[in-house]
Amino acid sequence: MSQLEDMRLFVDVIDAGSFTGAAEKVGLSKQYLSKRIMALESRLGVRLLTRSTRHLRLTDLGRAYEEQARGILQDVDGLEQRISGSNRTPRGRLRVTAPMSFGTMHLSPVLPKFLLAYPQVSLELDLNDRTVDLIGEGYDLAIRIGSLPDSSLVARVIAPSEIVTCCSPDYLARRGAPQTPAQLGDHACLLYGHGRHVEWQFGGVAPCRVPVIGCLRANNGELVRDAAIGGLGIAYLPMFIAGEAIEAGKLVTILDDYRPVGAAIHAVYPQHRQASLLLQIFVDFLRGVFAAPNRAL
Repeated sequence: MSQLEDMRLFVDVIDAGSFTGAAEKVGLSKQYLSKRIMALESRLGVRLLTRSTRHLRLTDLGRAYEEQARGILQDVDGLEQRISGSNRTPRGRLRVTAPMSFGTMHLSPVLPKFLLAYPQVSLELDLNDRTVDLIGEGYDLAIRIGSLPDSSLVARVIAPSEIVTCCSPDYLARRGAPQTPAQLGDHACLLYGHGRHVEWQFGGVAPCRVPVIGCLRANNGELVRDAAIGGLGIAYLPMFIAGEAIEAGKLVTILDDYRPVGAAIHAVYPQHRQASLLLQIFVDFLRGVFAAPNRAL
């Protein structure tokens, strides 16, 4: 059996959680699968799995091998599908990371449609507002909001978006509105993000970056939005988080002449994943859903 097939059997065992489950899936005996994985470990000179009567667990090297093996198998499957002409039937697993609020508010309602359309695909979704190291942590794709730093990653725009500075009508009545970003230092700001040092970026008539401080810092945008609705201070949020509250009159926008230009929602992935058919179809699906004219983000 080829190295590639041993790699595929190893991934099947991990997905099934046992040799018995994998054997039923692929139509081979449990003993044969165990023999092939042992041969794979012998060839590599490392232990990939720790075995007990009830559980299989990946070693650290096994976890690293699994992540790389999945990428290789997806690339091979994608190539074969494109060559054979069956390029609308992707299969495999896709590891995706996305901001918490965007995931719960916007990805959650649409992912069932994608998985029902492609039954041979599985998604592993990690919702986290930190900036994930895609290559180091083994992710295939990240959803990122706003302007992106220069990097070797490939970025495709999923949909336009915008960042708004906003507060409650009550806060506005009590404290008034800053007329320029520089006046934010005289106001209570609600900080969304990680790290001690937070800057808000503005565009429009006078592009600038303004360091801000405040009584609340959170790594979840919905919590910051709700604090702003409660009159606690000024928030700087993506429209997809603040939009409904603004439409309902619970929040009002300020500093509209200084809104950042060119904000967008991006799908970001490593260059070596560009050939993945599964990844490209997933990105095209997201673009089709979120770039619809009647869908505002």
